[in-house]
Amino acid sequence: MGETTIRRPATPSAAERAKSIAKRGGRAALLPTGEASARIAPLLHHVHSDGAATVLLADEHPLIATAWQAPRAELAAVLELTDPTPVRLREPVRGLLWLTGWVRLLDGAEARDEVLSVAAERPDPRLLDAGHGASVLRLEPASLVLADSEGTSSVDPAEFQAAAPDPFCLQEDAWLRHLELSHRDVVGLLARHLPEQLHGGHIRPLGLDKYGLRLRVESADGDHDVRLAFSRPVSTTEHLGAELRRLVGCPFLAQQRQG
Repeated sequence: MGETTIRRPATPSAAERAKSIAKRGGRAALLPTGEASARIAPLLHHVHSDGAATVLLADEHPLIATAWQAPRAELAAVLELTDPTPVRLREPVRGLLWLTGWVRLLDGAEARDEVLSVAAERPDPRLLDAGHGASVLRLEPASLVLADSEGTSSVDPAEFQAAAPDPFCLQEDAWLRHLELSHRDVVGLLARHLPEQLHGGHIRPLGLDKYGLRLRVESADGDHDVRLAFSRPVSTTEHLGAELRRLVGCPFLAQQRQG
């Protein structure tokens, strides 16, 4: 008899997952290279589609003076993005994205153009502080690293630029919070898809993408992340709803799929 091959569920690529984390924004920390203990919380951060990032810091922050004194006003730094879980979990981090590169301090027209480019994608009143108490920095990435429940991966900047974020990445957190708070019975029905050894654990919604639903099972022996795959990739809320009903075991699903 031949060996049985266990097929893993399809997942978004590392570049797509990184793009989704960047799109959601999350929490950010700027870590200047060589200052291991320094974790700077920006006033605002925004990652552009090409992987470059705009960061606003208060004018009086010591890093601003350091940047002015650096050659070409550039500093090596890492921008760390934390993707928090949509509901309160024992381990509240769903993913981390690190953008390593060079941070450059912008001034004058260059700073204004940078702020306008962010405003075109993500209007935010904090952008009005640029030039009025806040300085504008831009990070050009040399490398990106992603760590999430699917694994740890290096992402080439060109791959990041070419990737598209998941179609549901901006809505999934609100949907999963609603599922957690208002439809615990539905979450319970999903337990039939879990391995037997995970039965009895506390099932929590963790993530949602075009390929499936992710759950975290909090049990006495630790946390376990499980992906429940859709029968096909989805890109519309209509198809997403049909796949979720299939996972739950909706008795009317077959009829709807034929319609």
